[in-house]
Amino acid sequence: MLPIVYLAVRASGGGLDLIRRTLLRDRTAELVTRSLVLAVTVTAAATTLGVALAWLTVRCRVPGRRAWQVACALPLAIPTYVAGFAYVSRYPGLAGFRGAWLVLTLYSYPYVYLPVAAALTSLDPAQGEAARSLGAGPWAVFRRVTLRQLRPSIATGALLVALYALSDFGAVSLMRFTAFTRAIYLSYQGGFDRTPAAIYGTLLVAITIALVVAEGRARGRARYYAAGRGAQRRAVPLDLGRWRWAAFAALCAVTAVTLGIPAATLARWLAEGTSQAVVDETWHAALSSLSASALGAVVTAAAALPIGLLAARFGRSRAARFAEGASYAGHALPGIVIALSLVFFATRYANALYQRLPVLVFAYVVLFLPLAVAAIYGSAVNASPRLEEVAQSLGTAPFGALRRVTAPLVAPGVGAGAALVFLTCMKELPATLLLRPTGFDTLATRVWSETSTGAFAAAAPAAALLIAVAAVPTWLLTRRTGLAP
Repeated sequence: MLPIVYLAVRASGGGLDLIRRTLLRDRTAELVTRSLVLAVTVTAAATTLGVALAWLTVRCRVPGRRAWQVACALPLAIPTYVAGFAYVSRYPGLAGFRGAWLVLTLYSYPYVYLPVAAALTSLDPAQGEAARSLGAGPWAVFRRVTLRQLRPSIATGALLVALYALSDFGAVSLMRFTAFTRAIYLSYQGGFDRTPAAIYGTLLVAITIALVVAEGRARGRARYYAAGRGAQRRAVPLDLGRWRWAAFAALCAVTAVTLGIPAATLARWLAEGTSQAVVDETWHAALSSLSASALGAVVTAAAALPIGLLAARFGRSRAARFAEGASYAGHALPGIVIALSLVFFATRYANALYQRLPVLVFAYVVLFLPLAVAAIYGSAVNASPRLEEVAQSLGTAPFGALRRVTAPLVAPGVGAGAALVFLTCMKELPATLLLRPTGFDTLATRVWSETSTGAFAAAAPAAALLIAVAAVPTWLLTRRTGLAP
C-alpha cells in the first residue's frame, strides 16, 4: 500500500490550488477523454473478438480446431511494445489513436479469449440442448442461453482488457498517442516541478478504482451454477456446414495479423544484419533481465508465502482478507504510477537507494505479488491442516511441522508463482524504465529505447528473445485451462 499512499501525499504537496489548476486544465480533460475512449473502444473490440474466437475454436467443428486454440492464445506472449514496433516499422503511417487501438485490441483479446474458452470447455450443454428441443435456433441458443452463462468470464476478461488499455505505456508511446501513461512519463521527464505528474498519477488511480468498483456492481449477485450436479459432459461441436471454411479463413486472418506480421517484421530486421556491438548489448540486456527478474521472483514468492498461507488457513478472518486484498492493490494499478510513487519516495526518504536494484525489485513485488499469492493459495488450500496437527501431536514443534509437512505440499505453488512472476518481470516496461539503475538495460527497455529512435534493426534481437521466452508459459497456460493438447 505504501506507493499508493505516498503518491496521494506527494500529489497534495503542492496545495489545493495546484491540484485545482491541474485538474481543471483543458489538457487534463482531454487526457481523460482520450484515455477513456481508447479503453472503451479497445475493450469492446477485444471482447467481441475474444468471445467469437472462443466460440469458434471450442464449440464449432473447424479444421485444425485444437491447433487454433493454442494459436489464438499466443498473442498474449507478445508485449504490446514489441507488437507496436513491428507495426510501426512495417506501416509507418499507422500511428495515433488508430494504431494504438489496433495493437491493444489484437494483443489484449486473449484476456477475454482464455477465460471464455475455458468456461465453454467446462460448460454443461444441457441447457442449450433443452432450448433447442423447445424450438430455439443455434443463434437464439447462443444469445439467450450460452452468452448469459458466460457473463462472469466475459466481465472478468473485459475488466482486464480495460485496465490493460488504461495502464499500457509501450504501445501508446510508440504510436505517439498521448494517453495518461505517456503524459505522466513526459511530465516526469520534462518538468522541473513533478507534482503535476503525481496529480495525473493519482487521477489515473481514481479512474482505475472506479472501473473495478463498477465491474463488481455490474456483476451483481447472480448465480450461474446448476441446482444439481447431474452428469456433466462436453458439448458436441457444432457443424458449421459450408460456413466452416469461412470460419477457417477468419482464424487464418486473425493469426496472420497477430502472429504473422510480428514474425515477418522481426525476421526482416534480423536478416538486415546487426553489428557485433548490438549483439553484445543484447546479451548484456538479456543477462540484466534474467538477474533482475530472478531476484524479483524470489523476493515476491517469499513475500507471498505468508499471505497465501494466511488466506488458505484463516480465510474467514478480517486480517487474512485484508492482507490478501491489500496485496492486489498494486497489481490493479498502472506500472508507471507505482514507479512514479517510488521515485518520489526514494528521492526524498531513501536517496541512497534511488536508481538502485532494490527499488526496482520492490516495484516488481508491489506489481506482481498477487500472481504468486494466487498460485500459493491454490496449493495451500488443498493441503489439509490436519497433517500439521498430526505432526505436532507426535512431538514436532509448530515451525518444524510447517517446514517438514506444509512446505513440501505448497512447494509446487511457490514454484509456479515464482515462474509466473519471473516471466512477467521480463516483459515489464514502464516501472523498469523509471527505476532501473544507471546503465542497467533490460530486454524490454532496450526494445523501447531503440524503437523510439527508429533503430528497428538494433531492436529486433531483443524483441525476438522476449517473444521466445514468453511463448513457453503462454502455451503452458493454455494447457492449464484445458485448451492445448
